[in-house]
Amino acid sequence: MAFIELSGVTKSWKKGEHEVKPLENVDLEIQAGEFFVLLGPSGSGKTTLLNLLAGIDRPISGRVIVDGKDLTQMSSHELAPWRAEHVGYVFQQHHLIPVLTAYENVELPLFLFGMTAAQRHERVSLALTAVGLADRASHYPRQLSGGQEQRVAIARAIVADPPLLVADEPTGDLDHASAEAVLTMLQRFQKERGKTIVMVTHDLKAAERGSRIVHLDKGRLYTANGARA
Repeated sequence: MAFIELSGVTKSWKKGEHEVKPLENVDLEIQAGEFFVLLGPSGSGKTTLLNLLAGIDRPISGRVIVDGKDLTQMSSHELAPWRAEHVGYVFQQHHLIPVLTAYENVELPLFLFGMTAAQRHERVSLALTAVGLADRASHYPRQLSGGQEQRVAIARAIVADPPLLVADEPTGDLDHASAEAVLTMLQRFQKERGKTIVMVTHDLKAAERGSRIVHLDKGRLYTANGARA
């Protein structure tokens, strides 16, 4: 059984008198430990698909199964704790809280788990060390470079040790060197820690870091040779 299974997934909404349908009858399987890349232009529905996998949004039809759980059958109250335990989300804009230090930003998700301060400290220290920022723990976001902010965001995503990392254009706002460092880090988490990673991007160079690339166009998935995925 695949780690992620989408079956007949359609997502649409009304915009004025028009219907927007970013996903139409999508079928997809992603295996555990895969670095899966969804490639497509802005507005193609990549983030919509990512949010369905992360349990943030729901399709209007079809099934979304992640690690044996059918997310379409779970209530909002069930999804929230499931998401905290199973999904780490890396955003393009980092979404760090400016009044919190790097350490405090990374620590924040752990308050959902009822850990002691000592347990949280161990997890945060390991996460910051993993992204090479242990020496920046007391720095605020304004004191960090864009690449360092994104690495803090990755530390926050992995601190609860979720099996799934989803990344929405994680290198979109970074210079070349910082982007390469972030992509190398994601590859390392996949290969060394067995994380399943789903990354969306419009950057072909970034997409080449993945173990499999699928294109999204007009609500449908295609392989590199243009066949329906």
